Amino acid sequence: MRRFLLVASLAAFLPEASAQPDSRSVFGERTPLLAAGADAIQAGRYDDGIRLTIEGLEKETVSSRLKAAALANLCAAHAAKGEADVAIGFCDESVELDPSNWRAYSNRSYAYWQKGLYAEATADIDAAARLAPDAPQIAAIRGLINEKTLLPRVTMENRQ
Repeated sequence: MRRFLLVASLAAFLPEASAQPDSRSVFGERTPLLAAGADAIQAGRYDDGIRLTIEGLEKETVSSRLKAAALANLCAAHAAKGEADVAIGFCDESVELDPSNWRAYSNRSYAYWQKGLYAEATADIDAAARLAPDAPQIAAIRGLINEKTLLPRVTMENRQ
């Protein structure tokens, strides 16, 4: 269920126009490798997406904003693979480059959730919600966090 949720909402973590036919990114920069990496990640081919995205970051000249988006994609791919520590590192870099990148906060929240760090997950999902309050994956990740933090509390209160 958890993996399905992430895969189902992964497209929303990626730059919106990453797969345009002319290999242009969301910001109008020509980035064929980053676009191919985003497409692979969105299709669930995480290892291919990671490889292409890293290659794109090494070979293509991009703005710091697009680099932040690519780093958020790497974070999403590693989180989808269950590699939370690696994911968090990429999200940290993304947020440092572009503090307005709500996807990086959302992705890092999911990675923190995987590690059982619910306070950190909540802080990041709150930051993502301030930037993109209507994004559906924010509600989904908040639901995962609440399931781990609120449900046990309610159950214990019902027993007393």
